[in-house]
Amino acid sequence: MKRAIFALLIACMLWGGLPAFAQVKMTREQILFYTSGWKGPRFPDGRPKLPDSLLKRAASMTIEDVWSYLEAHGYHCQFDGNWQALHIDKAIVGRALTAQYMPTRPDMRQAILAEGKAEGRADVGTNSWPIAELQPGDVYVAAGYGKIRYGTLIGSNLGNGIAAHTRAGFIFDAGIRDEEELREIPDFNGMFKGYSPTAWADMELTGINVPVRIGHAIVLPGDLVLAKPRQGVLFVPAILAEQAISSAEFTSLTDDYNFQLNEKGENGGQFEGGWNDAKYAAFARWIDAHPEKLNMPRSEFDQLLKAARERASRPRRQAGPGS
Repeated sequence: MKRAIFALLIACMLWGGLPAFAQVKMTREQILFYTSGWKGPRFPDGRPKLPDSLLKRAASMTIEDVWSYLEAHGYHCQFDGNWQALHIDKAIVGRALTAQYMPTRPDMRQAILAEGKAEGRADVGTNSWPIAELQPGDVYVAAGYGKIRYGTLIGSNLGNGIAAHTRAGFIFDAGIRDEEELREIPDFNGMFKGYSPTAWADMELTGINVPVRIGHAIVLPGDLVLAKPRQGVLFVPAILAEQAISSAEFTSLTDDYNFQLNEKGENGGQFEGGWNDAKYAAFARWIDAHPEKLNMPRSEFDQLLKAARERASRPRRQAGPGS
């Protein structure tokens, strides 16, 4: 018994001498835990690395069409609305790099700053730390508990830093300052909860690449960010991103075809429905005549079409393209 106790004491002493894991930035292993369903490539920090081609395809999709797919698959907390933006008509699309902020508490702040010093991080303010982590195509997603006055996470200097790293933009559940200068940055946009001339104060970074809540939405590092300032922002889990975008593209194509039928008066009273096997067959012929409308591989379109036709053929059920 004495030997066991002695061995335990020695182990505790040795463990106490080991360097602690970082507390602010999630480790690669922690990110792998939260995103274990992702089987594709990853960034060195562990975040899922969605392909650039998918980001480009997502930019032309509507919030509704992508949201419908997520909702149907049990993801009910991925959208949040009512935002301000630097450019109201410019979409923001990219991979989420998340950050979490809380009100300042002196002992917590002391520990965070000590960790930053040990890691060689800039000592000009912890709100600059996530910016240094950004990669091309990232969107900086910050949970700032809606603070606007003294909650301005960036001004023009840090905004230029974000633009230099990613050229995509930011989503802040918080405020910004220097709004006029931020609007002048080329190829850059951001969504935020409000403007204030006040400087950032009494607010502390507590996590980088951690799961965060943005309004009504849950965000994991590496999620696909699809933001349309007039509507809101949708966070698409990386594991569903390709399927969600393909489904949205299919819905968009059926809408295009249906609109044409409505314009020609060929839909009867079925202005948005009437999707039976014959209508899908005519839709397929329309795609054959307009192959330039496809952004997904034809094989993928054919699979989605087959599934839609099978749904339409089920008895006592009228299927629509988004069902």
